[in-house]
Amino acid sequence: MSINFPLILVLATSFTGLIWVLEIFVLRPKREAPNKEALQKEIPHIEKTSYREPLIVEYSISFFPVLLVVLVLRSFLAEPFQIPTGSMIPTLKIGDFILVNKFAYGIRLPVIGTKIIDVGEPKNGDVMVFIPPHSDDYLIKRVIGIPGDTIRYSDKKLYINGVEQTQTFVAKIPPNNPKYLVFEEVTGEAIHIIHKNVYQDDRAQEWLVPEGKYFMMGDNRDQSSDSRFWGYVSEENIVGQAFAIWLNKEPGLKPPGFSHSGWIE
Repeated sequence: MSINFPLILVLATSFTGLIWVLEIFVLRPKREAPNKEALQKEIPHIEKTSYREPLIVEYSISFFPVLLVVLVLRSFLAEPFQIPTGSMIPTLKIGDFILVNKFAYGIRLPVIGTKIIDVGEPKNGDVMVFIPPHSDDYLIKRVIGIPGDTIRYSDKKLYINGVEQTQTFVAKIPPNNPKYLVFEEVTGEAIHIIHKNVYQDDRAQEWLVPEGKYFMMGDNRDQSSDSRFWGYVSEENIVGQAFAIWLNKEPGLKPPGFSHSGWIE
């Protein structure tokens, strides 16, 4: 079961904000009431009593501004993610820390995902973070089909609306006894590298992308669970467009590094 961090952040911000408002309009006036009453009655030799804020109020006032800034930045501007699997190799490696543009496809309310301001739409070739139809976990794949597109995958070649997407052979890895093949592919306006295994596959599959849906595939074509297996991504489940790698931390005890940092193609 994954942790719903956006929901936790919204609840924490709402709770600390509510405590802060109660402190200003309810709690503080009650604590200061005896002093005000004494002054109004002009009681002689009265000393003003200082009432310390309760600990929960003190913490709420301290954390609320920080939580609010994080919520705004994370919900409407950019959000960090770490890549957990190899389905987007070689574009994204396991352990890559990436940044996701949250307003590229419209400004959405946190948690519920309702779009409130229309900014743009996903394009073929974009690398997109989304919630798949079969799980609540965020996934990242490449947009292969937008609403209305016909997608055909035949002999490990990709066709969009009947047009074969250019694949240029790059290398065999390793050269003498290859385990996978490297190709440069052009998808929409994106020029990127894909991996395919060495085995032939003569199957032909075809899909017509419905309205409000998107067809996604991983760049590690034969090692990716994507729309070929679990279907389309709904427009309301879009999270944002991945645009940069800022850090990589490989599994194990290796220290993080910046050798793989850069823009995502």
